[in-house]
Amino acid sequence: MTNVLAVGQYSDIDVKALADEFGAVPLADLSQIAGLPEDGRAAVTALAYKGHHALDGQVMDLLPGLKLIANFGVGYDAINVSDASARGISVTNTPNVLNDDVADLAVALLVMESRKLTASENWMRAGNWPAEGAYPLARKMSGRKVGVLGMGRIGREIADRLAAFKCEIHYQSRSRKDAPADWTYHADPVELARSVDDLVIAVVGGPDTVGFVSAEVIDALGADGIIVNIARGSVIDEAALLDALENGRLRGAGLDVFLNEPDIDARFLSMPNVTILPHVGSATAETRAAMGDLQRQNVRAHLAGRPLVTPVN
Repeated sequence: MTNVLAVGQYSDIDVKALADEFGAVPLADLSQIAGLPEDGRAAVTALAYKGHHALDGQVMDLLPGLKLIANFGVGYDAINVSDASARGISVTNTPNVLNDDVADLAVALLVMESRKLTASENWMRAGNWPAEGAYPLARKMSGRKVGVLGMGRIGREIADRLAAFKCEIHYQSRSRKDAPADWTYHADPVELARSVDDLVIAVVGGPDTVGFVSAEVIDALGADGIIVNIARGSVIDEAALLDALENGRLRGAGLDVFLNEPDIDARFLSMPNVTILPHVGSATAETRAAMGDLQRQNVRAHLAGRPLVTPVN
């Protein structure tokens, strides 16, 4: 058995690349690792992972020689990095290569929900234009005050795009960033929400940000606000979000991520004030190819004894 194991739903291109370079044939999910022969598991030193199921110490212990977990994706909240570090296992991710796609989608969600593009297209496809005349007026998106929650790599790309839409930029992060002088920093997410019209969430996922966008943050944004989330579903108090949308305490939401994906709360499916997408932030052929390439670069560096390209721990 090869010393590289791949787990996840990889594309045909990635399956071929992993097999050609490392002799790895991907397993569908982590639960299949336990069924591998003991000597084969012992030979594995690198795990290429693409998934959202918990990869913790219990799974890592099935691979006693493991030294690298190379994650496919910038978010690595499914991987227990503390467990990995305690076992001398390095973790890598694939940052930067997906920034543009995710930032593009964040702005698209804000435009889509503000202008009711999905609803108006469905209305038109239903043949309503000739019979009913003009579609009801939507709302303007450009020129509004927009808060970006999390000013990391992706948050900065989102803010730059929103600035081009003549939006007034506010942001919250753990510290002030090197940003244009007219961008306003807020130390607290509630203060940020209270100061803006709309809110775009771009913080990292994981235990430290579970429920970070609380009911208090949602209420501070107010009844005319739109929330966009391209981060992780766990970042929002989803029950509070649903309540605010149903009760008119929030005008709308644009969501690419949810709790319990893909089995999302059914209430989202029938809400007229939510634009929903199936976690497609980085889902373009170009970006997914770049993510796969970067994942393999990290595996290649590990096998060659070179410094890892994008280490996490």
